[in-house]
Amino acid sequence: MRHGTRIACTAALLLTLTTAPATAAAEADTTHVDGMLPSGATYMMDVPAAWNGTVLLFSHGYNAGPANPAQNGPDAPTKALLLQQGYALIGSSYASTGWAVTDAVPDQLATLEAFTTRFGQASRTLAWGRSYGGLVTTAIAERAPEQIDGSLSMCGLVHGGVANWNNTLDPVFALKTLLGSDVPLVDLPSQEAATAAANTLTATVDSAQSTAQGRARIALAAALHNIPVWNAPTQTRPAATDWDAQQANQYDAVKGLLRSAAFNRRQEAEVRAGGNMSWNTGVDYARLLGKSSVRKEVTALYKKAGLSLTKDLAALNRAPRVTADPAAVTWMGATSSFTGKLAKPQLSIHTIGDPLVPVQTESALRRAVTAAGSAPLLRQAYVDNAGHCTFSPAEQLAALHTLEDRLTTGSWQGTDPASLNARATTADPTTPARYVRYHPTPYLRPYDLAHPADRR
Repeated sequence: MRHGTRIACTAALLLTLTTAPATAAAEADTTHVDGMLPSGATYMMDVPAAWNGTVLLFSHGYNAGPANPAQNGPDAPTKALLLQQGYALIGSSYASTGWAVTDAVPDQLATLEAFTTRFGQASRTLAWGRSYGGLVTTAIAERAPEQIDGSLSMCGLVHGGVANWNNTLDPVFALKTLLGSDVPLVDLPSQEAATAAANTLTATVDSAQSTAQGRARIALAAALHNIPVWNAPTQTRPAATDWDAQQANQYDAVKGLLRSAAFNRRQEAEVRAGGNMSWNTGVDYARLLGKSSVRKEVTALYKKAGLSLTKDLAALNRAPRVTADPAAVTWMGATSSFTGKLAKPQLSIHTIGDPLVPVQTESALRRAVTAAGSAPLLRQAYVDNAGHCTFSPAEQLAALHTLEDRLTTGSWQGTDPASLNARATTADPTTPARYVRYHPTPYLRPYDLAHPADRR
């Protein structure tokens, strides 16, 4: 394998390296290693005595800070099962919190180099991660394929950074315009300003929820983000035409979006990008709604409220638009968007009821990979559960084992729901196996580097 200068010097520049007893969740004979990279990122490694030769490089999700611990697996039960099966688990903290892709990719690769120096060359290296870590994993797959044998993204931001921030802009633009709130949506000067804007718009949404007209407009905003009508494990799954229950579930998710990505996380990303990296100039919101997975709900609620959907969509299309900073778009595209060019197999899995990173991001990934000619290397699978990254240990192990089979046999086998569920049950009969056949609707505002027309 070829390594970059920063990675190659890692072993010589390690600042901290300690060996400690394994955690209670791991096997008693597992070697646990903590260390620090030259970047300041910390890492952790768990290597069972009966290592099977495969190392799993885990990329963790978005971390707002200030604490910034290293992570080498998605959850304790899944880690324990993997260690029992002989896998080595490694991962870093990334040198910074937030939208840290420029730190995350080199720090993850440096962690892999440190592992090789300490424990020897792995016979197989798999990159995996969830949520924002799915973006990091996909970036590793595209930029450093020689370092890994395959990759697994779980509930990942596989649509890339520019698409993510455009799609995050649309629902708050609709809420601000239709509910009459005067808050800044972009170019937020500080975290304090972001929090104030989030609180103001959340209060407006809370007030609107008390009227039929307000609920219809909140549903429209949710539809522009493809927020599903069942989006948290604690919610009751609503009937197909129970529009009120569907909207009530979306209302909770809309407020969650306002309190996280729409303002505070956006502000942090804008600082990194050097300006606003999203826009809605030229966007036809009637057209977007027509492609949304929940458009029928919106139509029904508008009719029930006695509102004209046509007029509200026209109001959105007339409203003053948000213009992006071209340099910020360039930075976000270069660091966080994808070419779709895969050199090694990738499996991507997603829950169908994800409100934060909607399942339609998988359509965006498929679009990019198909345009780049890499479609045979990609497989996607879907879990019938609500919430963001709400996979069971069994479902995660089934995905890893399926990716391993692809590497061993040279072809994809058993990626259908029945085979995945059987594999999951074998891996861990104590937790659910809920893979289903599913085809996500198109991502509403895709942006990738395989489609020149996306760039502006």
